[in-house]
Amino acid sequence: MAYYNIGKIVNTQGIRGEVRVISTTDFPANRFFVGNHVTAFLNNGEEVPLEIDKVRTQKGFVILHFKGKDSINDIEFLKPSTLKITDDQLSADDLAEGEYYYHQILGLAVYDLDDNYLGTITDIMDTAANDVWVVTRENGKELLLPKIDQVIKKVDLDNKRVTIDLLEGLE
Repeated sequence: MAYYNIGKIVNTQGIRGEVRVISTTDFPANRFFVGNHVTAFLNNGEEVPLEIDKVRTQKGFVILHFKGKDSINDIEFLKPSTLKITDDQLSADDLAEGEYYYHQILGLAVYDLDDNYLGTITDIMDTAANDVWVVTRENGKELLLPKIDQVIKKVDLDNKRVTIDLLEGLE
């Protein structure tokens, strides 16, 4: 089972069992809601399954309360930890046309318009303007592809390949 980061517990909030979370997801409303199950990954490697029973926001933080954790003593051990969800909790409905989860893109083979193999996507850089897909070529050199329509022509998840227009200057 694969897990995906949605936030980081950074502190407790008050004495009634709430935690302060920095959200790391693009879909906080779809991840932090009453009844959702999350797993806290502690620094010692322990995994703690939790069910959210209260959610609110305050000063840029998501404030969560978990079922059965009604005092600060019940949740103190959770800080710091990373909150994650399982892959079966992801939904294609979260994404607009042409949007993908990072894990769907990493590892895809990249081909140009003439069907020449260029390499494999090994990283994604999140820049202010747009994402940049890092393609590692067979010779070890990297090719940086901006995630724009002029460059990325087709993403075929079923066949694990991306077709691009290798514009002048990208080589």
